[in-house]
Amino acid sequence: MVNHKRRKGLLKLLAEHNTASVEQLVDWLNSSPATVRRDIVWLAERNLLTRTRGGAENLRPKKRTFALSGETFQNNIERFAAQKRAIARYATGMCAEGETIIINGGTTTYMMVEFLAERRLKILTNSFLMAERLLMSSENDIILPGGQVYREQNVILSPFDNDITQHHYAAKMFMGVYGLSMLGLMEADPLLIQAETRLISQTEELIVLADSSKFAKKAGLILCGLNRVSCVITDTGVSDAAVQMLEQAGVQVITVTPEAVPKETSHN
Repeated sequence: MVNHKRRKGLLKLLAEHNTASVEQLVDWLNSSPATVRRDIVWLAERNLLTRTRGGAENLRPKKRTFALSGETFQNNIERFAAQKRAIARYATGMCAEGETIIINGGTTTYMMVEFLAERRLKILTNSFLMAERLLMSSENDIILPGGQVYREQNVILSPFDNDITQHHYAAKMFMGVYGLSMLGLMEADPLLIQAETRLISQTEELIVLADSSKFAKKAGLILCGLNRVSCVITDTGVSDAAVQMLEQAGVQVITVTPEAVPKETSHN
């Protein structure tokens, strides 16, 4: 079995069983103990699993920590985690098997990774964290733009207008944003404006994933108007005024009930 398929199989087994010993993984993967141990080390170095005494443990969404992402991404993904997880699950359910979709590099969109593991889609994303995780845990086809990796923002951005992304079109784009207002989708970072504007132009249906806290956030940069947005998926904590604002702009609003994030075991 080639390396990437074996490692992908190892991650799927941990997703099913949560923990496993080296001996169990040897039996399940039909590999040698030395090979399994090397795979565990390789995956642990990339924060795709947790090493334990004599085996490995699955990483739950809340505790996925990536060295490249910095404190900003990690802190944000832990805020309103129950709301974000429910939103991500619903968004994944909107995907038709085999279609091409675009996903940007937000914390709520990143939570879609868990639910995309069993899907077979063609996914264009500018999130290197999402791409790495999906490559290791799913059979989805992954497309990345060329360019520079910006760690804090968790995006890949090409300095050229004619990068590979211009040749891909998607029926749906799933996007996380800094905030929403009657003026449209708002961002606080000019770099993200540049990255997302390019992707928005290549999709028919723009679906925004935004927990209810996003309606209280203010930023000085407008990514696009509400007239470009097809649908907003938010949680049941959203105010009636926010829903009315979106619906008056012709935006479909879907509210979901926050769901419990799986409890963590101690990782010492």
